[in-house]
Amino acid sequence: MSEKLFEITTENLDTGLRGYPIGYCYTSTVDPQKGLFYCGRKVEELAFSEPEAVIYLLLNGRDPNPQELEIFKADLRKRAPLLAKTQEAIVRLPREGHPMALFSAAILVAGMEEGKDDYHEDCLNLIAKIPEIVAIVINHHAGWGKTPPSKPDLGYVENFTQMLNVPVKDKKQLNEVFKIFNILHFDHGGGNLSTFVGKAIASSLEDMYGSIAGAMNALAGPRHGRANQDCLEFNEEMLKKVGNDAKASDVETYLRDKLAKNELIFGFGHAVLRVEDPRAQVLYDLADKHFKDNPLVKVAKTLRIEGAKVLKENPKISDPFPNVDAISGTVLAAAGFNYPEYFTVLFGLSRVVGIAIQIEDERVYAREGKGTPIVRPSYKYKSRVKT
Repeated sequence: MSEKLFEITTENLDTGLRGYPIGYCYTSTVDPQKGLFYCGRKVEELAFSEPEAVIYLLLNGRDPNPQELEIFKADLRKRAPLLAKTQEAIVRLPREGHPMALFSAAILVAGMEEGKDDYHEDCLNLIAKIPEIVAIVINHHAGWGKTPPSKPDLGYVENFTQMLNVPVKDKKQLNEVFKIFNILHFDHGGGNLSTFVGKAIASSLEDMYGSIAGAMNALAGPRHGRANQDCLEFNEEMLKKVGNDAKASDVETYLRDKLAKNELIFGFGHAVLRVEDPRAQVLYDLADKHFKDNPLVKVAKTLRIEGAKVLKENPKISDPFPNVDAISGTVLAAAGFNYPEYFTVLFGLSRVVGIAIQIEDERVYAREGKGTPIVRPSYKYKSRVKT
């Protein structure tokens, strides 16, 4: 039975399709009051799981039993290593520009060298290989030297951490932060820009690697994945202005001054949520556990309270609460990865998982195996001649 969901009027045009249902998502959903769910599971309850178990959940719609998880881990380990020619091609790419451009190009290179032109196989292969791709991209762009050999037996994120030549003493703590960050960002419904773009590209029957590369270009923008970079830079600027011993009133004054100048306050608001992002709550708790004396963490925690208080005064703001970007970059920096230009690449490392799975869903399983048709919305002609 068909169901009438929306009546479209001219007021709905030029609004970025925001909120309009156009299909099904089998991996995740965002509830305005309850937050993000992976296959019916609250993401905050999964945050400390094994990443491979959460990937299995997204792929299969249910948790694995111990035997299934071990078989799945073994399959990812087998698929993980990049060919030597793929590694060599990536490090021949130019280092100029934002690292997300290099990341997108590296995914295309991997597809040219290792793509199978099979959405299922390419989904699993890309999920398995993306930690090494990202490690090579960051090491190459940062000038951190040759990437160590992949060691998939260490674990999905553990292998990524050991391949990353980041100059930090405590890689164990950094690895814990990477794991939680990874899980919290695996997926976020079917309609966020990067996911929608990846699926739209794949609707033309472009292969998995080309579709994911396009999705990462969408993620690169400051209105989407680059927000975590902007948030850390905002927090660092605020800390310089208010100082290490700032009181709540100092942060409030700083924020009111920003608003008086019509400048942005980063890290607040969400397209769907109307409460504080549960993913942010996980990371605030993690910051309290490991980094409570870090000055950047202290000011971010004060911003959590004062920012919401100030923004609530504006009745036009529907969500005055912190989102995950408000704290994610600060936690990464406190753990020793204070390189905001790579935060969006880390976001991409995670989000490739959910997007690839959703692309496979739409190409292989949707409409009883026929796949969704090519994306082709209708646009109304309107003259731009001014009278």
